[in-house]
Amino acid sequence: MVRDNPTASLVNLTAGRSFALTGGTVIHDDGTQSIGDIVIGADGRIIAVEPLIDRASSGDCVDISGMLVSPGFVDAHQHLDKTGVLRFTPNPSGTLQGAREAFAKYARTAGPDDIYKRATRTIERCLSRGTTAIRSHINVDKDAAFYGIETLAGIRGSSQDRMTLQLVAFMTPHPGQDFDWLDRNIDGAVALADAVGGTPAVSEDPPRYLDILFSAAVKAGKPVDLHLDEHLNAGVQLLDAALDRVERFGMQGRTVFSHVSVLSALPRQDFQRIVERILALDVGVVTLPAANLYLQGRDYEMLPPRGLTRVAELHRAGVTIATASDNIQDPFVPTGSGDMLEIARWTLLAGHLRGDELAAAHRMITTAPARLMGLGKDYGLRAGARADFVVTNCIDTNTLVAGGPDRAFVFSKGRLVSQSATGNIHLKENA
Repeated sequence: MVRDNPTASLVNLTAGRSFALTGGTVIHDDGTQSIGDIVIGADGRIIAVEPLIDRASSGDCVDISGMLVSPGFVDAHQHLDKTGVLRFTPNPSGTLQGAREAFAKYARTAGPDDIYKRATRTIERCLSRGTTAIRSHINVDKDAAFYGIETLAGIRGSSQDRMTLQLVAFMTPHPGQDFDWLDRNIDGAVALADAVGGTPAVSEDPPRYLDILFSAAVKAGKPVDLHLDEHLNAGVQLLDAALDRVERFGMQGRTVFSHVSVLSALPRQDFQRIVERILALDVGVVTLPAANLYLQGRDYEMLPPRGLTRVAELHRAGVTIATASDNIQDPFVPTGSGDMLEIARWTLLAGHLRGDELAAAHRMITTAPARLMGLGKDYGLRAGARADFVVTNCIDTNTLVAGGPDRAFVFSKGRLVSQSATGNIHLKENA
């Protein structure tokens, strides 16, 4: 619990003034933790993280001894244009193609007001659960047109003091895709976005499609984030084709492959060869456990696969791997609360991480996705970074991931934006 303090308490800190949190346990970028003090400036940035600061010159002080301070959680893969449409988009098959068709039909009628209301509602829910940065893929195609990406670009600007929001221009191919339309519109979409994306596996001409995406990214000076091989057919994989383009277009360190479910279906020798290429080209990976558990393997009559990529092996090989929500309450994933700690637990369990790798699951929702999103020195508990963090009553990283907090305070840009607590009501028995 937060200790009473003659100067201030967490809930009564004055917005726009500097303050210090003293005596808490701080989680550092390398996963280590130590007791220290954090000073936050009036501009919403961290001034210092030190074992003992001069409290007399730090403005308001709050003693948080016994509490844990984590960097804000980072959700590196969402679909905010699709969020919350479940009741409008039935997907009786429960398959990926069924979800695509359901949303494509809805997208023809979804206007900016509808997208704005659903997206902002989900952003606020994510923020209340400790997420301070989101990268969202936004459909751009003949069905959705530019409604989604234009709307989210407006939200990105208006919410920047509460949430770091990145947009991926998700150039979505459909059967009968008009490549001339794609060529004409991709530059305009990318201009509104922070990264370039797409899903090569459903394109009618994957090599041509990949070339268009990578060319547009290089032209705009923006990174690439692909939905890649979101299936379990070992005979059809586009990882090598995508890696070839990372090398040819000079996109090393600026490319992310999301899903890559097919890696779990490949023979080990092929998997190891591809992992070596991923490492050599500094490509990041994002696993999406909710979608892959829900959508994959429905056609197996016995022992349906988990549908995820090889999470544990990629992590242990040294690949930068993050985990993320993907879809929230839509035909792709009918559940979802925006709680990244929940996603971390799903990843640990379904991805076959060990009980001694809880801290690795924490990095998959903090430092790993921050690196893949290029947040750089703007992220983390360090001097100069944006003051986005979560204070909880957990004793360490392991307990934070394993069971979550009973009390949490979420700060975005140095301001308290959410507080939550759980507790039991003890009723007095009749005498």
